[in-house]
Amino acid sequence: MLSFLYNSGARIQEALDLCPSAIRFEAPSCVKLFGKGRKERICPLWPETITLLKKLLERQPRADNERLFVNRYGDPLGASGVRYKLAAYVEAAAKTTPSLGSKTVTPHSFRHATAVHLVSAGVDITVIRSWLGHVSLDTTNHYAQADLTAKRRALEKVGIPSASTKPSPWKKDASVLAWLDAL
Repeated sequence: MLSFLYNSGARIQEALDLCPSAIRFEAPSCVKLFGKGRKERICPLWPETITLLKKLLERQPRADNERLFVNRYGDPLGASGVRYKLAAYVEAAAKTTPSLGSKTVTPHSFRHATAVHLVSAGVDITVIRSWLGHVSLDTTNHYAQADLTAKRRALEKVGIPSASTKPSPWKKDASVLAWLDAL
């Protein structure tokens, strides 16, 4: 489920409502998600995510219209169950990565990470809006805070300004300078 959350950027309830019929297992693999107000969107899935979902279905077969993610009793998993399991995974991971112990990791953290990584990869903000199922670009722009790596790449594209001490040709033209002064 965690791989699916990160790959799709799904809200937790969208993932919990997921049924096998909403997944296209053949290439190009994708998933149909139903967001707020039953608004539908389609997100691509990595081959690795498809492999994990197939293995899950082999271990716990589900009918096409049954929920994919279930608890140990075979009942549909709830948000509190996901938070409980996630907390256990974070606690275990903190043993090898101590900095995780001071972080708050929630199912929504995966959605946020998806958005931030898409922005960092240079994906157009309107594509990210569609991917996450946002109605407004204002909501998506929340994730568009450029990180240091993105800023460094932008700086590299600009290049180093010329250190020439010779004035530009237009600065020698009195008529251009007079026209600029008149503005």
